[in-house]
Amino acid sequence: MAINTYQTYLMHKASAAAEYSKLVDIKDFPDLGGTPEMLETTTLSDPMQTFIAGIQTLDSSGLQFTCNYTKSDFTTLKALESDSEHEFAVWFGATTSGSVDTPSGADGKFSFKGQLSVYPSGGGVNEVVDMIVSIAPATKISFA
Repeated sequence: MAINTYQTYLMHKASAAAEYSKLVDIKDFPDLGGTPEMLETTTLSDPMQTFIAGIQTLDSSGLQFTCNYTKSDFTTLKALESDSEHEFAVWFGATTSGSVDTPSGADGKFSFKGQLSVYPSGGGVNEVVDMIVSIAPATKISFA
């Protein structure tokens, strides 16, 4: 059965021993993988080109998430900007109790390490002010 994007969360681990917690509400999320580069293996004996899969590619602008700008969220995210890596994840699914959704990752957890940067994005007349969270992945995105 298909799922929709409702209850999709950007998660963060404050330390290796900590549990994941929701970092910020997101409005969209990037591809969590990509097509591997094709490495040509064709020889002069082959009637057509042959290939093997190489390294998987990601968008060169990093993993970008759009969020509503609030001073509080922006300040929290700015504090995570540094030369050090942090643990992040994208979780699909939540448990709901009353009117409170708690991220569970019941429909999939995609985790990775990376360096975060955040900036307000451009805007125009009568628009919501957004910010972009960009994470430079430092490890493979793993599915759990």
